[in-house]
Amino acid sequence: MQLVKTQRDTLLRPLQIVSGIVERRHTLPILANILIRKDGEKVSFLSTDIEVQITTHADVGVGGEVAATTVAARKLLDILRALPDSGDVTLSLANKRMTVQSGKSRFSLQTLAAEEFPTVAQAEQFNAKVTLPQKTLKHLFNMVHFSMAQQDIRYYLNGLLLVVDGKNVIAVATDGHRLAFCQVETDQDFARQEVIIPRKTILELQRLLEDSDQTVDLEIANNQVKLSFADIELISKLVEGKFPDYTRVIPKGYKNNFTIDRQTLLHSLQRAAIMTSDKFKGVRCIISPGSLKISSTNADQEEAVEELEIDYGGDSIDIGFNVTYLLDVLNNLKGDNVNIALGDANSSALVTVPENGDFKYVVMPMRI
Repeated sequence: MQLVKTQRDTLLRPLQIVSGIVERRHTLPILANILIRKDGEKVSFLSTDIEVQITTHADVGVGGEVAATTVAARKLLDILRALPDSGDVTLSLANKRMTVQSGKSRFSLQTLAAEEFPTVAQAEQFNAKVTLPQKTLKHLFNMVHFSMAQQDIRYYLNGLLLVVDGKNVIAVATDGHRLAFCQVETDQDFARQEVIIPRKTILELQRLLEDSDQTVDLEIANNQVKLSFADIELISKLVEGKFPDYTRVIPKGYKNNFTIDRQTLLHSLQRAAIMTSDKFKGVRCIISPGSLKISSTNADQEEAVEELEIDYGGDSIDIGFNVTYLLDVLNNLKGDNVNIALGDANSSALVTVPENGDFKYVVMPMRI
């Protein structure tokens, strides 16, 4: 039975959308597959790793039959990528095998029954629904994602805190050493909701969301979040746990601060980072009236020193930072200038954008 007949690129796009979360090695072999459901012309493609589920649709079906099967996601994707751009691709199903045919190329793939595929059950009730342009939600994630923890024993840090409160949608991420905060204002009004979205879901959404004004509907349930945009639906479990109180972490009232060109500071730190070692990424910053001196050394007694002129008249401060944490924020910001506020050598630093209260980045000092 023919399932699909269409051009290669038309079939490639939905497969690329859903295959991002498919893991090669899994305790359940069927999770390396994608579920393909056909109902007349409408064909849906679904993948899951039990935590996250992505579904997309395309009008590429042939004939009026209803059918469903699962097939290895990576193999099908690799075959389609390797086929020539021109010419139609046909997917057929017979005797528990899927045949992929294009021109004189033919591939036969093993399938597993659609009934055995473990789809994620959708929550019965969603407590809140937020509608935003895709580019706004993508911007929120882009501004904080680099501060998420990776495989931290404090599992609630391995994700992003999303808060809807009044007219604001807020994203916060921290790994215990630094914290990033970003908010956008909407014309909607919400009762306060806080959820922790897993790291893998955030990285997948950054890949799928486009820099467009097309909207995304984000629905929040007690243990689940659902996002619908374009012809994509993503359902993700939430991380359970209590996220740290970010309002207490963000310092207020620092009197020592200066504004500096972002690119100038970024390039100086990149040069200083060359002399740090993989194990110890520390740079020393000596801030005094009119001057910022950045230095780094390594076990071989090698040294890098960068001196920058700054418009600063506050206290002299000698403080150390993990250079990676500073480079992360400077690489992700887009403005010309950044403002850096400091308390003393033992207090965290606050990085903000001048005339913009919607973004804050806190970084803890380190001993050099």
